[in-house]
Amino acid sequence: MNDLLESAPFEDAKEYLQSICEMIKSTSMVYLNAPCDLEGVLAISHLEAACIDLDIRYSRRLVKSKQHIPHGEYQEVDVKKDGLTISIEPFEDTWKCSDLTIGEYVKILPLSVSVRMGSKKSERIGALDVVSQCAAIAAKIAPNGARVRRLRPFAICGQWLRDSLDNTFDPIHSSIRDILRDEGSVSVVALPEVPVSAQGMIPNLSETMLKRLRKRWAKMDFESRGQAISELALPSLSDKVISTPRLEELFWHRLIIGGDEQDLYSQIHLAKLDWPAEEELVKSHSSTILRGLISQGKLIN
Repeated sequence: MNDLLESAPFEDAKEYLQSICEMIKSTSMVYLNAPCDLEGVLAISHLEAACIDLDIRYSRRLVKSKQHIPHGEYQEVDVKKDGLTISIEPFEDTWKCSDLTIGEYVKILPLSVSVRMGSKKSERIGALDVVSQCAAIAAKIAPNGARVRRLRPFAICGQWLRDSLDNTFDPIHSSIRDILRDEGSVSVVALPEVPVSAQGMIPNLSETMLKRLRKRWAKMDFESRGQAISELALPSLSDKVISTPRLEELFWHRLIIGGDEQDLYSQIHLAKLDWPAEEELVKSHSSTILRGLISQGKLIN
């Protein structure tokens, strides 16, 4: 498992996130706060896993879901005086790393970072989401933790849930995907190689054509596969409901964890669909998902 803080997407945020690591390791108690949304649950799971793996005393507080907070209203953070309070804020505006300071509590929020890619090291700007930041912190303080390692593939989930891919190529998502692939945390495969993919993710996708393609895929050469995927994707590309960068990920870059039959993007899609809208159900549902992530490394059963 590589040190994410040493990778290109984290270069700008490294100093700030490193300071959070030191604070977690030196405090007597960690108070974790995150919203009852999928983004918040995914993010807090990494930090909670690290605390358990290292026997760090901690307390978890799941606050109101974004959908239940009136527009313009801000939730006050319950800052504790006898330890380190961390507030995970996935829906906060994207901040510049240079504007970050640590006051009476620690904020983890989307950060504007630059990534240098390709042989020419061309600079690209993107937003580093809170899930990947929490995954980087967890891996730094508990690199050998069993729970932290189980959750490693989910480091990319926050980037997938952001709308960056709906507008243009997301250099942060691509970089983290490749890091997870290269270290063996996930396998990157084309859609026909996924045994069970969630339906309804891709508009105008012919499930019948996909089923036939799955049967023939193993015997096809690279050129034939490319042509077949192009034909499969054409109705979806014409529809323009989903951006071309996101469609490219859905057709060519599905992520598989170990021997799972269902890819990670399908799991995220189904988890979002199953998230309750009723305020009285959200907290208990979030807690159930969180327990499954930490104890089993599973987003859905």
